[in-house]
Amino acid sequence: MVATTHNRNTPSVSGHRRGYPVAALALCLAGTIAVIDADGMVQPGVTGLNLVAVGIFEAQVDNSDGADGEQTAEVLRGFARLENSADADEITAADIGKACFIVDNQTVAKTDGTGTRSIAGIVDAVDDVGVWVLIDPTSGVLLT
Repeated sequence: MVATTHNRNTPSVSGHRRGYPVAALALCLAGTIAVIDADGMVQPGVTGLNLVAVGIFEAQVDNSDGADGEQTAEVLRGFARLENSADADEITAADIGKACFIVDNQTVAKTDGTGTRSIAGIVDAVDDVGVWVLIDPTSGVLLT
């Protein structure tokens, strides 16, 4: 293929909202961290390895009685305010621009928990309510 010399109509999508097949037995709660597991299914964020944070669930999807892919969940990418960990894992303003890690479906931490946590995203801001995190599936790629 050679470079085009004309305008082209290139199909594209916004990239801020995606539908993903839901993992078997998963209850996805609106406003919580969504991750893709090793099988390519979306599920709620948990402490674990090899999970790819893809955003925040837009609405509740209950696949707790279903098989892999039986339901689809809409996930919003971008900036989300999440709960902050405490003590040594508390995220501060000094961590802006650095990776943070998934503790559970709503909480992020400063460290990877000695190799037990997947990347949630990049810390964008910290306030009295929580941590603003840029959640995008490419965040982990940039840090490896």
